[in-house]
Amino acid sequence: MRRPMHWPYRACACGCVPPALQAGVEPFDVDFVEAIDFLKKKVDMPTAMWTDLWQQEHSAAFTVAGATTKALVRDFHDAVNKAIASGETLETFRKDFDRIVADHGWDYNGGRNWRSRIIFDTNMSTAYAAGRWQQIQEVKAERPYLRYVHLEGQENPRPEHQSWHNLVLPVDDPWWQTHYPPNGWNCHCTVQSLNARDLDRYGFSVAAKAPETRMVEKVIMTSGGPRVVTAPEGIDPGFSYRPGEMPALLDD
Repeated sequence: MRRPMHWPYRACACGCVPPALQAGVEPFDVDFVEAIDFLKKKVDMPTAMWTDLWQQEHSAAFTVAGATTKALVRDFHDAVNKAIASGETLETFRKDFDRIVADHGWDYNGGRNWRSRIIFDTNMSTAYAAGRWQQIQEVKAERPYLRYVHLEGQENPRPEHQSWHNLVLPVDDPWWQTHYPPNGWNCHCTVQSLNARDLDRYGFSVAAKAPETRMVEKVIMTSGGPRVVTAPEGIDPGFSYRPGEMPALLDD
């Protein structure tokens, strides 16, 4: 049987370290098949802005904001697929980023280091989250609880994410539908799968109920102009869904 997610949680269920957590130092020890497959199966989708696709649509489509030709999107998709399959670091991915930008003459927004990190980090973290969820479902009869883990030591931690650290809820609690991480840009929060023995061993307890969710309105920009959306407080607009969850029309 697959190795379950274990303590201390710096690894996926398979034991490999997600790229968002490894600070660009060590490559992965074990291929994470579910995450690799999740990324590979995405359909290339040119877009003017990241918000032109919304939430679950990002589970079905691969997009890079401002990459408006299918050939450019395809090259970035290939580079990200290679990075996750080979266990590449951000610095290695940046070589592909530079080559693709030069080949296509792409005029992108933001600095090179920031833009390449956003592409790498967001695709890797959501792919690993989607893969972990598949594994969580496979073992939830034996490991029926999830613990929210906030990565400590960040320069600008989000207060809400810090407040959710060590929160333990059943796997099937509806709270995870909107709060399963990552919960925003550069969010490195994760979850840990637990059983009753783990709770006793590490002194965790299952919360009587999930934290109250307060929905807030925010204005986002799309290629069609500004749009008002709602999101749970503490979660960036567009991230209040579970990575890997498909749009309703594709559920069947």
